[in-house]
Amino acid sequence: MAVYSLDSVLQGLKGKDCLTLTDYTPEEIQALIKLAVKLKQEQKAGVKNTALQGKVLAMMFDKPSTRTRVSFAVGMAQLGGQFLELSSKEMQYGRGESLEDTARTLSGYVDAIMIRTFSQQMVEELAKHATVPVINGLTDLYHPCQALADLLTLMEEKGDLSRVKLAYVGDGNNVLHSLMHGAAAVGMTLTIATPKGYEPLPKVWDEIEKVAKQTGAQIQFYYDPMEAVKEADAIYTDVWASMGQEEEKEKRKKDFAEYQVNETLMKQAKADAIFMHCLPAYRGLEVTAEVIDGPQSVVFQQAENRLHAQKALLLSLLG
Repeated sequence: MAVYSLDSVLQGLKGKDCLTLTDYTPEEIQALIKLAVKLKQEQKAGVKNTALQGKVLAMMFDKPSTRTRVSFAVGMAQLGGQFLELSSKEMQYGRGESLEDTARTLSGYVDAIMIRTFSQQMVEELAKHATVPVINGLTDLYHPCQALADLLTLMEEKGDLSRVKLAYVGDGNNVLHSLMHGAAAVGMTLTIATPKGYEPLPKVWDEIEKVAKQTGAQIQFYYDPMEAVKEADAIYTDVWASMGQEEEKEKRKKDFAEYQVNETLMKQAKADAIFMHCLPAYRGLEVTAEVIDGPQSVVFQQAENRLHAQKALLLSLLG
């Protein structure tokens, strides 16, 4: 059975929130990834870990979920803890109870709250009034837990993250915003290509500027996807229309037509480049079936790594 004395860097995370990756220092993010590697190795070796025995995680969902729901639930179970699934349809805050009252009430019952919702402001409001850690499971602005899993996958596949060039092609959305945070923290080269009108938010550039200078990260933007992916170690894309943008789907299909990740685009990257996608994916839109189901794809390894990265986060916040 694994007994944990957390890295001294991670000891400082106990009781903290995870609202965006900017909540953490580059050293803390690197330490989380190393812990995730260790936890994954132990899980594969059958080592049991009950470090969170007696701890309870409340999981609040305002959006559909497969990977977030299952990975957090399984993660808590594997660490010896318990979880509760809650939705706005079943809770009083969905009928008008204030978030302040909800946060204070839940804080008396559980040891942490994970929330997957639309508004970043809602997550921040919940964290403001909760007395237990609040974890952002996804908002329209950020997806920090996905970015941790992405960094873990890149480390497994390519080694030293400061030597990796990752190219992101597609929508300047929540996944990209958190990737930018993560890339800046680990000193990575991240090249971005989006159509005009779909660029990452200026505030995210502001958030990463100081960190990138400290770590030596290179975050570069292009409108030309072919230029962005040249000599890349990995190419990453996401859906063109996220949840809540369904009415824009046809317009986005036209706007993003030149941004599909296909075999032609993959050939512009290094010969051993990997393909990444946070899932769910739509074959024939943002990526072809030949790429996502081909030998360069690591999308299911990436999906599995949500479990291990989040276990590292849970252990650090609650351990």
